[in-house]
Amino acid sequence: MISYFNRAVLTVLVMILVITGCFAQSGSKENKQVRFNKQTLTTDFVSEGVAIGDVNRDGKTDVIAGAFWFEAPHWKKHEIAQPEKYVVGVGYSNSFLNFSMDVNQDGWIDQVRIDWPGKAAVWHENPKNKPGHWKLHPIHANLGNEAPLFVDINGDGRKDILGNDPEKKQIIWLQSPQLKGDTEWKLHVIAQGDDMPGTHVYTHGLGFSDINGDGRKDVLISKGWWEGPADPNQSNWIFHPIDISQDCAQMYVMDLNKDGLADVISSSAHQYGIWWHEQQKNAEGNIGFRHHLIDSSFSQSHSLLLTDINGDGHPDLITGKRYFAHNGGDPGAHDPAFLYWFEYKPGKTPQWVKHEVDNNSGSGLNLVVEDINDDKLPDIIVSNKKGVYVFLQKK
Repeated sequence: MISYFNRAVLTVLVMILVITGCFAQSGSKENKQVRFNKQTLTTDFVSEGVAIGDVNRDGKTDVIAGAFWFEAPHWKKHEIAQPEKYVVGVGYSNSFLNFSMDVNQDGWIDQVRIDWPGKAAVWHENPKNKPGHWKLHPIHANLGNEAPLFVDINGDGRKDILGNDPEKKQIIWLQSPQLKGDTEWKLHVIAQGDDMPGTHVYTHGLGFSDINGDGRKDVLISKGWWEGPADPNQSNWIFHPIDISQDCAQMYVMDLNKDGLADVISSSAHQYGIWWHEQQKNAEGNIGFRHHLIDSSFSQSHSLLLTDINGDGHPDLITGKRYFAHNGGDPGAHDPAFLYWFEYKPGKTPQWVKHEVDNNSGSGLNLVVEDINDDKLPDIIVSNKKGVYVFLQKK
């Protein structure tokens, strides 16, 4: 029979073991190392944009880049369109950004392809496993901005395209087809004018989020923001000129220092720098921004994504070098093509911990972070002048 004293000692020992185990488990989660397995789909320069989707409806997620789609899990290459030969350091492709959606709602994933800034935006119709190239459909003849966004503007659950029309000096969004079988994208003009900011063909920087806290999503550029109206279909959104960022890629909005005000994250398209821009308000309620550097160790971070990589509930930054963005003419162009994720540590003074994913791939003009092999871990998919790569996160 165990005495009262011995039972008490045993109870204390059990509690110590339980507490120690909890701390050890907590520590293992906190210190979990995120690692990736690099898979090379091609080292050819085929596209600077990338998308994903189950192209052949076999239950596996495939990769779409330019004139090709790569069949999972062994990444067999198939043609979407007649491929062209692109030479690194000499020219550019006709595939700057890629997105995917079932455009005509026939149950098959299609490709949305954005050409050189100012040229056409088009979509390629999935042939439903039939042989041959995908049927080409126009979206808009002149789509500008170097980082057009694929976002749901009107809240109907379907992605739209946000950018500009440099020919007509307009800030626009293109509403995706609403009815099954429809192929037409409807044009909406947010603002226009000969001196309208953000309408230059090579405008750098674009975001879509609520910056003023009124519950409506706004359109951001580096030099200001258009205030989202109650009805996003209406024209003549109010523009608020302000210095938000240097020329940049995609722009994201989040209250980073937990002061109740939405801040902005951006990255340099052709120079050095990744920043967060702290929103501040004066006595009159006018918005301003104080700029904070996150990193300046590599250049040409021409694509940026904000999502949770390590599963801690906090969104992280994923970006990399757009290798030879200007064919070797940018600062640091010949440095290694790094791909990084920056771990966000929230607080009054937010911190960012840099983690290297790879040093010979980089990123293009848009990248994808999604779980593509159904293991509940987000993976990274990139395409640029270095080729097309999948980084599968290891368990």
